[in-house]
Amino acid sequence: MRASIRTKILETCESKISAKGAGVGLSFYAFFANKNDDPELLMEVAHWWIMEMKLDHFEKATKIKALVSAHQ
Repeated sequence: MRASIRTKILETCESKISAKGAGVGLSFYAFFANKNDDPELLMEVAHWWIMEMKLDHFEKATKIKALVSAHQ
């Protein structure tokens, strides 16, 4: 996964955790704007989320943050 999206994922997770607590859940769509302006990047993250990590649609932000941090 690209370094730029790893950074975005970590920042988004931290922001959501700070705002809503450790139990907050996210889908991979949380890292993108409502407008699909980069379909290749969206598919890259979707592939990582669904195929590689075998994650459910919604996962705890703390879990996603830990997974991304472990794979840097």
